[in-house]
Amino acid sequence: MDSNKDRVIGVIGAGTMGTGIAQIASTFEHTVFLYDAYPGQLEKSKTGLESILNRQIEKERMTKAEVSGILSRIHYVDHLTDFKQCEVVFEAIIEDLQAKKDQFSRVEAIVPKNCILATNTSSLSIASISSALKKPSRFLGAHFFNPAPLMKLVEIIPGISTAEATVETTKSLIDNWNKVTVLAKDTPGFIVNRVARPFYGEALRIFEEGIADAPTVDYAMKEIGGFRMGPFELMDLIGNDVNYNVTESVFKEFYYDPRFKPSFAQKRLVEAGRLGKKSGIGFYDYKNPENNPKPNMDEKLGQTIFNRILAMLINEAADAVYMNVASVQDVDMAMKNGVNYPKGLLEWCDTIGAKEVMNTIQDLREFYSEERYRPNPMLRKMAESGIIFSELI
Repeated sequence: MDSNKDRVIGVIGAGTMGTGIAQIASTFEHTVFLYDAYPGQLEKSKTGLESILNRQIEKERMTKAEVSGILSRIHYVDHLTDFKQCEVVFEAIIEDLQAKKDQFSRVEAIVPKNCILATNTSSLSIASISSALKKPSRFLGAHFFNPAPLMKLVEIIPGISTAEATVETTKSLIDNWNKVTVLAKDTPGFIVNRVARPFYGEALRIFEEGIADAPTVDYAMKEIGGFRMGPFELMDLIGNDVNYNVTESVFKEFYYDPRFKPSFAQKRLVEAGRLGKKSGIGFYDYKNPENNPKPNMDEKLGQTIFNRILAMLINEAADAVYMNVASVQDVDMAMKNGVNYPKGLLEWCDTIGAKEVMNTIQDLREFYSEERYRPNPMLRKMAESGIIFSELI
């Protein structure tokens, strides 16, 4: 199969992510079958997409003909039997292993024998899900980021049994949708959700120790680091419940490695229902913003905070390369396109110097005497030898 617009696409799950994937495929002139077991969700998906696209017409970003074409190519169905002609199927249902296994087992019996099956999971094992299939060679992970039509990154994750042709065809298809694809090993968090953990975890540690409050940490990362959002703003936007659950999942999957240890401060916010923007209060008060403290703009403190969080991020990025999760190039592309980091972390390391990053991590290790602050062997070796990451591309 080649990656052309004649390929019929199936999408399982008509929530925000599934609707977004359907929109992308239809925009690139594929016939799309969007399935959900609940007719009410299908209607909600259809109404929501029409509203989003009509706003694009109002803003003169799209024409009426373009919008009409996108909407006409999406078929909302509540029976999987409509997937008989699909050549690629993307699943985007709840993050529950058994639910995904059951869904794929059902759809495999309906789709053509060469149909590629892809899960949008952000944290579950590709190998585990594939065990429900009779032909796991046609199965892999294709992790889109929310909102799927706007976010450029898609992580492609082959499982143990995935055929090379399955990877090549899926990557080619999604590349043709003007996405940035990166290849990741089937390990917890893949690239982005693994490498990004210190952005939140180290910020929370600084907060819990009373070194700085949330506005001060956010100020340091935005004004000194150039990040679009600070970690506490971002946790409130994502939802503290969602962010905490991902951290807890990665922590458990890595056999309780202290590098990924969740925060009691965030856990207590979740328990209290302070989930962030969606509940009106999290680390910040969105109902009464005047109650939020002003950041401490002390430059020395800000630089210390930024250096600490960045060093831990770089250490995690180096570990992803060292453990063959992804290439140097794919790690940096993932962080720039998946979470909008101002620079690739390994590119940043080359600019600062691996020795400087190592000094920061070793100072933390010496002060805390914790395994959390162990430097990655690759980073240590590069600090000693003077080799830079760009030489490994």
